[in-house]
Amino acid sequence: MQQQPENPWRGEVTLVINDSPHVLRLTLGALARLEQQLQEGSLVALVQRFETGRFSAADILALLTAGLEGGGHDLDSLDLAGAEIAGGAVEAARVAAQLLARSFSLPTEAQGQEAAL
Repeated sequence: MQQQPENPWRGEVTLVINDSPHVLRLTLGALARLEQQLQEGSLVALVQRFETGRFSAADILALLTAGLEGGGHDLDSLDLAGAEIAGGAVEAARVAAQLLARSFSLPTEAQGQEAAL
């Protein structure tokens, strides 16, 4: 089955894991679990955590895992932690930031936010 391209209007971002592209998306359920896992009181606080650079590698892993879940993939955080991510940690952080930006704005607005991250 051929991978569908990402749709920025749905908040989707692509991450290449183990040489295979995966479309990530944050659903409301994935966001609620992410909020709880990262112990943030609100979605705004979660976004601000990334915007201000107060995030860790564990935060990136949690965000990407939530995006994989929302995108319909069954990779969990342990699988992702041991996987090869094209572009390494820098690309993982960029995609995580892009995922948050696209989840909370229209694609044209998200492009400006992504440039600031």
